[in-house]
Amino acid sequence: MSEFTSQETPQQAIAPDAKVTLHFAIKLEDGQVVDSNFEGNPATFVVGDGQLLDGFENSLLGMQAGDEAVIDILPEQGFGMANPNNMQRLPRSQFGDMVLEPGLVVSFADAANGELPGVIAEFDENKVTVDFNHPLAGKKLKFEVKIIAVE
Repeated sequence: MSEFTSQETPQQAIAPDAKVTLHFAIKLEDGQVVDSNFEGNPATFVVGDGQLLDGFENSLLGMQAGDEAVIDILPEQGFGMANPNNMQRLPRSQFGDMVLEPGLVVSFADAANGELPGVIAEFDENKVTVDFNHPLAGKKLKFEVKIIAVE
């Protein structure tokens, strides 16, 4: 137990509907940074507002301003498992003269005329296999956080 005493009110812990300001980094298991705001301004969100996936939010519950952590996020808690039904084989002719290569992100129109990105998985002269899974589906992630404020 610390000898330090403070006149301040006890710190609020992260709970549903709390407004949280934090620095974060999302990394792959090998340490590759997918997204980070440690070099810039912190992000602010309200727990439960849908800005963060539930698995990321749940990992923050109980933390307070000043807390830092590196949290393992399993695919089921993050972007889900890759769904084989999200792999679509399309006619090569649908791509016109486009130069294709594996990993290329192509934008498609979904049923509501919204934008749906797909990643070229493989192709030949007749068919193109496009992966419509989230790029982080099936990946174990490291969620590095530093809590700045909880209101």
